[in-house]
Amino acid sequence: MLLAIDCGNTNTVFSIWDGTRFLATWRIATDHRRTADEYFVWLSSLMMLTKTEAKITAAIVSSTVPRVVFNLRVLCNRYFDCRPLVVGKPDCRLPVPPRVDQGTTVGPDRLVNTVAAHARHGGDLIVVDFGTATTFDVVDTDGAYVGGVIAPGANLSLEALHMAAAALPNVDITKPAQVIGTNTVACMQSGVYWGYVGLIEGIVREVRRERPRPAKVIATGGLATLFAQGTDLFHKVEDDLTMHGLVLIHQYNTEMENA
Repeated sequence: MLLAIDCGNTNTVFSIWDGTRFLATWRIATDHRRTADEYFVWLSSLMMLTKTEAKITAAIVSSTVPRVVFNLRVLCNRYFDCRPLVVGKPDCRLPVPPRVDQGTTVGPDRLVNTVAAHARHGGDLIVVDFGTATTFDVVDTDGAYVGGVIAPGANLSLEALHMAAAALPNVDITKPAQVIGTNTVACMQSGVYWGYVGLIEGIVREVRRERPRPAKVIATGGLATLFAQGTDLFHKVEDDLTMHGLVLIHQYNTEMENA
């Protein structure tokens, strides 16, 4: 069984892949102070509760938080007796290397999403990931990551608005019933929601203008379904894109080792 771990700035997702499907997926808040022992107590308890006590024989990690990787490595080494692949490290190979400026480090999550999106939808894509940041990843015909855009995430923008303006409350993101708000909360929700729809459509329009061929748009991340309600821009909304990409990268590296 493969343990796939996707560590983002806000949450870390653990999934168990049995070779054909994901048996279970769990989420925990990202915290660089969490030890390997704490991870194992939490993970093993969930595996018992959900009756997925499968034997883990391999692991792969994608992390945008470098300080978390060490304890995740220890978790895999100590409790599952396997050395995890870490996306972005030299020993973790990609089907097609990214084509970016020399010396540029591309976020592991963006590389993983690129691999998964190309496998499912072919080339010439724009992958929009609604996470702590909202990222736009451009995937070439052959599946190479060739650049993109990073914008503040919607939740991050709302939090900044609340912190910078003392009179404004902290509100949840939702699609408002109408654009014109009739109270403070509705005004803020409308500004963030429709502001982000405009941001997404505007950036995609400009990216497409710079590309030599038409590009499909794939959405992923926690808020993808919500923002898909406000635009017909997305060709597909993918809930498990990152985890699928981790499985594909692990399979590719296994095949290369056995070749």
